[in-house]
Amino acid sequence: MLQRLAFGFYRLLLVLAGFAMIGAFVAIMLNIMARLFGWNLPGLDGYAGYAIAAALFLALPATLQNSEHIRATLLLEHVSPGMRGRLETLALFLGTGIALYLAWFAARLVWVSYTLHDVAPTGDATPMWIPQLSMALGCVGFALAFMQALWARWSGQAFFAEPSGEASHAD
Repeated sequence: MLQRLAFGFYRLLLVLAGFAMIGAFVAIMLNIMARLFGWNLPGLDGYAGYAIAAALFLALPATLQNSEHIRATLLLEHVSPGMRGRLETLALFLGTGIALYLAWFAARLVWVSYTLHDVAPTGDATPMWIPQLSMALGCVGFALAFMQALWARWSGQAFFAEPSGEASHAD
């Protein structure tokens, strides 16, 4: 039940990342059109940047779950299966700690920006907590995905999707 709920959360964040990518495309295209026609649309560069950052952070949990992050397996291929399992567990433990710290920091950043009424230094003065919220949400999802992967490793369940074979593979 909880696993299905978490996977659904990762998919929701991935859909939001897709919308953010579309938003970045629209902002960039509007900026190009504005320059061609001499229009003044302030803040489009900033909005494109916010959307690209949102897409990056919101896609982190689903990317981890689908085994799409870059993994350095050179060492793992040359150790015994028992040692490989211990090294992978250690990597998941360290990744969980780093992801939890990143999620805490991102959530704290949103709160500080909100309480201090921090705004972008551009002409449109966007409240910074709004674009930072997508970063915090993605980081929280990433930490949840790492915790779920670590729990799955300890309980002998599968967490990572099998690679599709489409990704490039260097040996």
